[in-house]
Amino acid sequence: MGNFEIKEGSFWLDGNPFQIISGSIHYFRVVPEYWRDRLEKLKAMGCNTVETYIPWNLHEPRKGEFCFSGMLDVAKFVSIAGELGLKAILRPAPYICAEWEWGGFPPWLMKEPGLRLRTSHPGYLKAVEEYYERLFRELAPLQITRGGPVILFQIENEYGSYGNDKDYLRALKKMMEKNGVEVPFVTSDGAWDDALRSGTLPDVHPTANFGSRTEERFGILSRHTKGPLMCMEFWVGWFDHWGCGKHSTSDLEENKKDFEDLLRLGNVNIYMFHGGTNFGFMNGSNYYDELTPDVTSYDYDAVLSEDGELTPKYRAFQEIIRKYAPVPEVEFSTVIRRRAYGKLQCEEKVGLFASLGALSTSVRNPWPLSMEELDQNWGYVLYRTVLSKGDRIEKIKLLGAGDRAQVFFGGEPVTTFYDRELLEERETDLFCAEDSSLSILTENMGRVNFGPRIESQKKGIAGGVLLNARHQFGWEMFPLPMDNLEKLDFSKGWKSGEPAFYRFHFQVEKGDACDTFLDFTDWGKGFAVLNGFNLGRFWEKGPQKRLYIPAPLLKEGENELILFESEGKTPETVSLEKEPLLE
Repeated sequence: MGNFEIKEGSFWLDGNPFQIISGSIHYFRVVPEYWRDRLEKLKAMGCNTVETYIPWNLHEPRKGEFCFSGMLDVAKFVSIAGELGLKAILRPAPYICAEWEWGGFPPWLMKEPGLRLRTSHPGYLKAVEEYYERLFRELAPLQITRGGPVILFQIENEYGSYGNDKDYLRALKKMMEKNGVEVPFVTSDGAWDDALRSGTLPDVHPTANFGSRTEERFGILSRHTKGPLMCMEFWVGWFDHWGCGKHSTSDLEENKKDFEDLLRLGNVNIYMFHGGTNFGFMNGSNYYDELTPDVTSYDYDAVLSEDGELTPKYRAFQEIIRKYAPVPEVEFSTVIRRRAYGKLQCEEKVGLFASLGALSTSVRNPWPLSMEELDQNWGYVLYRTVLSKGDRIEKIKLLGAGDRAQVFFGGEPVTTFYDRELLEERETDLFCAEDSSLSILTENMGRVNFGPRIESQKKGIAGGVLLNARHQFGWEMFPLPMDNLEKLDFSKGWKSGEPAFYRFHFQVEKGDACDTFLDFTDWGKGFAVLNGFNLGRFWEKGPQKRLYIPAPLLKEGENELILFESEGKTPETVSLEKEPLLE
């Protein structure tokens, strides 16, 4: 058993001063087979601690249904860190930001009328409490006081940038204590006075988040604490969003100066030491003047690359740490190789419209229902209505829709709305020579994870559809979470230009599974699934041009790759390359 304390000026571990030199690794963005490798590399750089967020929306995707296995076995991840002699800082939900879908909130929260996120609203606190009761069965035994590596728990996350409900923060602290937390608490906020005043509690140690001007930022933080100064997120890079034009990179010389100042003056958690990947549909978005959904890669220009390669930043930081702490020799236990498996030719294809019956159970309602009302978390929803012979549609407008909507008339594409275009009425010229279907394929591009828009994140069509300025009633809706592509029947038919699925196969010889990268050059927009695992989204807008495939996702023998493409831009070949490509 051990002891960790916060005293004036220093952290103390088992009676001795302890400088936290930590790095962020999100276990849920890394395949479990690589957890040990990433943690060994963290230790080998000289870090003594690992930090991770904990995403509520993955651990409780449906109310009362919990998952802590596979990629979500947080206890195993933290235990591996302990085996390596690393300490751990845990930052549990309810809110994590993290450029993660809806900041970690599970979408079923939207189903309770009047619920207010990140406040002391009773319904919200009840949901958090029920989650904590299960979550801390995993986390409480991992504390240093019980022989584990966990030395700190964080309350909420950058709350001072959102609100100032101190009763809410106190309620979270009380819940965690009730569920067995014995180690000290911290908060983390932006390094300015208003955020630090609003997001902290008098009896909880505050930390700050920033990526530059260390002395200035620590000067501000020192006005709010007499305890040790700590940067809980030292931003050594940044994230990319689709269409941003260029992969974000930092100035290494500036990083080095600020990092050395942090070690000279206090304590640090590097964000990110290793970013990993937004597999599936789990990327978040930001919204200021426009929607900016994050790409699948969470490379972040981090100390380790998305696929775990050592970078020049790694070696530079290692040399700086060496001035302040011993840097151990660590033999990496996981053999990781890259390989280009070459070009793959599409073997089979089938249209989305022909596949609706296999992938979805339809719901009928007079008015459209949102994704959340359909008990769906992520993916797509297709809305279909029947227009009568002789109808002429001259205008169409969607109410309360997000984030992207493709309109089809009789199976043919008509128009696409995206982001602020969803507020517009659009002119059309559709005439029904006979009864015809009008279909609208909506896509959740990633719920906003930061800022005041976080409470208005319903997807699909939440309000209605106006045709010629009047409501169209009578809808059949097809929820499409796209988690059941094994049900596809590729003999059902395909038509050029429509959303469709494309199937490829390739062989992997025994002992030849290597990391590789899916190049989607000349494809439009969609996502890729390998052996049933959703690798994430692709989009011709870039800057990401290849999707990372970790070797553990490959199988000896035949491997199946399915691409869903929604724009009709399909060259019908892809390639598996040896290098990533973030332009």
